[in-house]
Amino acid sequence: MLARTTLRAIPRRAFSTSAPRQTKVAVLGAGGGIGQPLSLLLKMNPLVSSLSLYDIRGAPGVAADISHIDFPGEVNGYPADKLEDALTGAEVIVIPAGVPRKPGMTRDDLFNTNAGIVRDLAQAISKTAPKAHVLIISNPVNSTVPIVASVFEKAGTFDPKRLFGVTTLDVVRASRFLATVAGTNPQETHVPVVGGHSGVTIIPLLSQAKEAKGIIGDKETYDKLVYRIQYGGDEVVKAKDGAGSATLSMAFAGAKFANSLLRALKGEKGIVVPTFVKSPLFAKEGIDFFSSNVELGPNGVEKIHELGQISPAEEELLKAALPELKKNIEKGIKFAA
Repeated sequence: MLARTTLRAIPRRAFSTSAPRQTKVAVLGAGGGIGQPLSLLLKMNPLVSSLSLYDIRGAPGVAADISHIDFPGEVNGYPADKLEDALTGAEVIVIPAGVPRKPGMTRDDLFNTNAGIVRDLAQAISKTAPKAHVLIISNPVNSTVPIVASVFEKAGTFDPKRLFGVTTLDVVRASRFLATVAGTNPQETHVPVVGGHSGVTIIPLLSQAKEAKGIIGDKETYDKLVYRIQYGGDEVVKAKDGAGSATLSMAFAGAKFANSLLRALKGEKGIVVPTFVKSPLFAKEGIDFFSSNVELGPNGVEKIHELGQISPAEEELLKAALPELKKNIEKGIKFAA
């Protein structure tokens, strides 16, 4: 009864309950702090007919545990030497694999570990599931998405419409944090967040959120809100006192984006969400990947939206973000080379 009560508590905006075109979904890194709750949420999604869980340790146990939940959908777990089996037939692949950020850990520390993990998984996907839609959660997303793209390009399997960096947590945080300040319902508050997925590269477009109208003119409140959205992950790392990073909220955000994509794949129209993809918006500046509102469809990316009208303050955020984002992308491409 707990499982069904929990599902009802999740807003309809986050997870579809419509009649399914069902899909096989693989989670790579299913035994980790993000992977376990993410797998649980995907098991509860009626659009997922088969859930394939892989990790270098623990995935068969997670699969056995989740398989007892009284929701439809098959669950299988695969150990380290069965990656190809885990990927076979997968239409959507979600990658939360890697180490979490810890206090005192630099972005270079995180990159050096996770870049190799993501590269190796991408190589396996290019061979076994080259037409799958691939959702990257592994940080630093600004660099890991270009790594995957580079691996796919070398293999001749890169389809920019099918590769996504999951930046949904920035949107979830922005909506929650704005609602807290504005006194609104966070489920009805939406803030477009563009750019990248770390620090100054995260650009919340508060001017496009009607709930922020009374806040934008208050510079102190505005600046604090922007900073909290950009560095919300630090709150969690500090609060967990070295025991981890944002795993539960990231799992929710990952499942929420996956649900949006699954709905679009089955033909639902009008699904527009921010995600980090190969984008023309700032390609002239040498920035080939950028997060903005993207319309999803049966083939993945249908349309990449322009930023629209932004405020002078947001122009400044954009100026600060672009050089950092360019460095992050170049770092990923250099690693893959």
